[in-house]
Amino acid sequence: MLRKVYTSKEEFETQNSLLKTYLPYSENTDILGKEFVIGKKKVYNRLVCQAMEGCDGTADGRPDVLTQRRYERFSKGGAGMIWFEATAVLEEGRANPRQLYITENNLDDFKKLVEDIKETAIKANGYAPVVMMQATHSGRYSKPNGTPEPLIAYNNPIFEKDTPIPEDRIATDEYLDRVGEALVNGAKLAEKAGFDGVDIKCCHRYLNSELLSAYNRDGKYGGSLENRTRLLRESVKGAIESCSSDFWVSSRLNVYDGFEYPHGFGVSKNGGLAFDSTEPDWLIKELYKLGVRILNITMGNPYFNPHVNRPFALGSYIAEEHPLEGVARVLNGTAKLKEMNPDMAMICSAVSYLGVAAPNVVSALIKDNKFDFAGFGRTAFAYPDFANDIIKNGGFDKNKICICCSKCTEIMRTQGGTPGCVVRDKDIYMPIYKKQVGKNNENIRS
Repeated sequence: MLRKVYTSKEEFETQNSLLKTYLPYSENTDILGKEFVIGKKKVYNRLVCQAMEGCDGTADGRPDVLTQRRYERFSKGGAGMIWFEATAVLEEGRANPRQLYITENNLDDFKKLVEDIKETAIKANGYAPVVMMQATHSGRYSKPNGTPEPLIAYNNPIFEKDTPIPEDRIATDEYLDRVGEALVNGAKLAEKAGFDGVDIKCCHRYLNSELLSAYNRDGKYGGSLENRTRLLRESVKGAIESCSSDFWVSSRLNVYDGFEYPHGFGVSKNGGLAFDSTEPDWLIKELYKLGVRILNITMGNPYFNPHVNRPFALGSYIAEEHPLEGVARVLNGTAKLKEMNPDMAMICSAVSYLGVAAPNVVSALIKDNKFDFAGFGRTAFAYPDFANDIIKNGGFDKNKICICCSKCTEIMRTQGGTPGCVVRDKDIYMPIYKKQVGKNNENIRS
């Protein structure tokens, strides 16, 4: 079967029919240029740059040269929303030594970057995007000093197998209380910096997300659904209560982990790996009661089962399922949750693999109220002006699309790597790739 991104409508439709994924396709993409209003904020189109971490801040967490370059490119690109990358709220929760980390001491640096994003966008496109800051604690993937220093919710045999992480690296209830306070403080700092909202990050098996499946954990953060979602709900509640009424509080939310019960969220307790919307639906309704009006929906774990999270054409393994089936799972799962929660605005994920068909597929789904915004992650690295091309030209240029080759991820997985698109932004990132991944790597193409 074809395992490459689609460079024509015909390629997509042939595979869609063969696999019976039944993803819709619309010739008209005008809906993606339509405004959307939530509260007092207007989003000028339905296109979102997803949170794409560059691992290129300074040692003390400030945006650095490559960070500034990335957001200048995103700003000019025309997306109505920029979901700003993972920004740590505690030093020990940084995913790498150069992850952004917002504090009172570097607040002015973040303020300047947000001002630059908005001014650049207005000058280029006539409007400023909504900019959301992703507040994070990396949990089991914490590497503040460059080597693993995991802080986990519980030992999971899927990851640990026969070598459990020492008990002293399991976050205590008291420590999780501190994390919650730090997330709320991060929201307050984000508002001071000029962001339009904060994402209390709860995805991809980072600490908040891992708690969602802490079925066998004791104490107030484990066991019952109320306990497992406590950190997220209380952080969201605290952020809403601590920030102004027109400051959005949201979450990039994992609704499905792709692991069997009791090791994964969003699956049936009766076994199997099929998506079960019961617990995610309850959580979304609780977040709505607290005042959340937009969620960024995702699935899977980019470290362990990336074919679920971001279906790829080329990666570190060949998945049993076709990438298009992974895309369909995420889109159909998001659509199901939207149907159950029609008043919650939702952003979809995992569409870069669709290639040139992506704008047409998401247009058809948005027109049918399956979700409200289309989020593009790897595409934003490769093709930062994707939104302007859709709005002005009706679709993608096949010579600019992300080819889902996973080279950006290869860079990110190396110590000290600063990821970007090796194929489309090669003057900057090909030298980084060669240095970090190795000149003898057979996948390097100059």
